[in-house]
Amino acid sequence: MGSMMWGCFTDFFTYETTKSVVVKSWSVGIINRVVQVFIISYFVGWVFIHEKAYQVTENSVESSVMTKVKGFGYHNNYVMDVADYVIPQQGAAIFCILTKVIITENQVQGRCPEHFGNILSNGVITGVCLNSTIGNKTVGRCESEGWCPAENDQVEIKPMLDVINFTIFIKNSVRFPLFDVTRGNFLSTMSRDEIRKCNYHPVDNPFCPIFRVGDILNYTNQDLANLTNKGGEIGINIQWKCNLDYDIENCVPRYTFTRLDKPFEKNAISTGYNFRFAKYYMTENGTEFRTLHKAHAIRFDVMVTGKAGKFDTIPTLINLVAAFTSVGLGTVLCDIILLNCLKGAEQYKAKKFEEVSDAQIEASLAHSPVSQLSLKGGIKSSYDSGALSLATCDQAM
Repeated sequence: MGSMMWGCFTDFFTYETTKSVVVKSWSVGIINRVVQVFIISYFVGWVFIHEKAYQVTENSVESSVMTKVKGFGYHNNYVMDVADYVIPQQGAAIFCILTKVIITENQVQGRCPEHFGNILSNGVITGVCLNSTIGNKTVGRCESEGWCPAENDQVEIKPMLDVINFTIFIKNSVRFPLFDVTRGNFLSTMSRDEIRKCNYHPVDNPFCPIFRVGDILNYTNQDLANLTNKGGEIGINIQWKCNLDYDIENCVPRYTFTRLDKPFEKNAISTGYNFRFAKYYMTENGTEFRTLHKAHAIRFDVMVTGKAGKFDTIPTLINLVAAFTSVGLGTVLCDIILLNCLKGAEQYKAKKFEEVSDAQIEASLAHSPVSQLSLKGGIKSSYDSGALSLATCDQAM
């Protein structure tokens, strides 16, 4: 027991140092260099150039969006302007352009038969069955209490196809608080007349803030007739990707467009986008009545994302240390090959792992005045200080 404790005590006070063994092997040398080149290429090409790991980055962006729609269109024998077809009118980042509206006029509170074919009813079912005549047939309908007459949303109405010529003006400002940088989606070189006359194009005019609705639908590959008839949701994404190591004028937006409700486009249960709203009035005798609107609309969501980066010493040093450390993986891989795969692995193990005690050092000094341990035949001293040169055969065990 005492000897075991003493052995543990002496093992604790030992020192391990790296021993250099130069292995003259073509296969191992090639593997080592290939791994090193791969690791260096990865850090230089991907980590530093592509991912810009030498920068401190910020992904949270403070954003403000203002929109304005312009254009006139015909719908149900009426000329509609912005006040008629844009909801809400405040110019928010999310807005709707009405393309088809089914109107039920002069609704008052009372009891009336539900509309034929409407299983959801338009009010509270009273439990009374009413007989109604449709053509030459008498059919029974449930009586409902609510706004009468009941809405008929199966009326065929042509949608407002003039929507393709409407224009959307987008004013966007962003701020990266970490760097205290604020940018807007207008180029500083653009004049007022240029902005008024331009139309966005991803190649010819990528920084124009005015977008034609028809162009947006083309960018998202949408069918105009189907979209205006049933409605839908279109996303306008403004992406800011700024490298603040360069001129701030290079920090410009990039616009992309997508159909947000595409997963439900062919869904038979809930297709398109629609909602209801009402306008309320009062008769001279104090009776309230309303006009109900069922609106099919194209809903636009303006979404802003941003990322900014700038050189910083700390991430640069961290990634440089990681790169230099990772280069050593080649040595680990080559050691595994030498210790397990090649012929002469035992010889390599004997030279790589060697235990030297104080008694051996004293005995060596007593045997020879030279302070170095004698080397066996067949092993040559390398030019590197403290290194051994070991020749191996490139054969698998």
